[in-house]
Amino acid sequence: MICLILAAGYATRMYPLTENFPKPLLKVGDNTIIDWLIDDMESTGKVSKYVVVSNHKFIDKFQKWHSESKLKDKIVILDDGSTENDNRLGAVKDIAFVINELSIEDDLMVLAGDNLLEFSLQKFVDYFYEKQATCVMTGVATVDENDKITKMVEKPQEPESNWAIPPFYIYCKDNISKIQKGIDEGCPTDAPGNFIAWLSDNTEVYTYVMPGKRFDIGSIDGYNKIKETYVPVYKKAL
Repeated sequence: MICLILAAGYATRMYPLTENFPKPLLKVGDNTIIDWLIDDMESTGKVSKYVVVSNHKFIDKFQKWHSESKLKDKIVILDDGSTENDNRLGAVKDIAFVINELSIEDDLMVLAGDNLLEFSLQKFVDYFYEKQATCVMTGVATVDENDKITKMVEKPQEPESNWAIPPFYIYCKDNISKIQKGIDEGCPTDAPGNFIAWLSDNTEVYTYVMPGKRFDIGSIDGYNKIKETYVPVYKKAL
């Protein structure tokens, strides 16, 4: 399994803190946000390579972080070429960019690089291998008795269910080629859940219930609060 971390956003809601520094590299306790995610995924023993996709504005910051990482031999840093929020590719096109750039044909886990968790992703990974199909922990969806998504809409004004969970996905390798197909057919590309909504109409996609709390850091006040209170309990949850 390859783990792709989406880190090409500009975090405009957190300016001036993130105006010249990427949100995933902000420190929380002893680690950066992205390091907490990688430490957890590394504990699963299933990841052969980590890919971090950044933008051109912050690529040097990620390259410096990469050079100092204890896992630098397993990490690839890619620049998606965007330079500001107005010309960003969007999450779905970033995923397609990475797949094309590295010719990926493996199972692919996609994580938002600005989330912290108080649970391990281990059981989500186990769930994926049990289902042997694309699995998600995100969006607003209706599901059947086997947890297969029957309908999904990204950020609807009037949700049909209470399935609202963070942007974590595992695409089975058989679905990798469908990402470009979805883009070509007009799938919105800003939020990664848009592609999952499209994909669930075209193949089996299963959803996993988030087993604990997560923190989507979206404001300076929220970041300051998390710095004071965050405890990475995922290691106790294995």
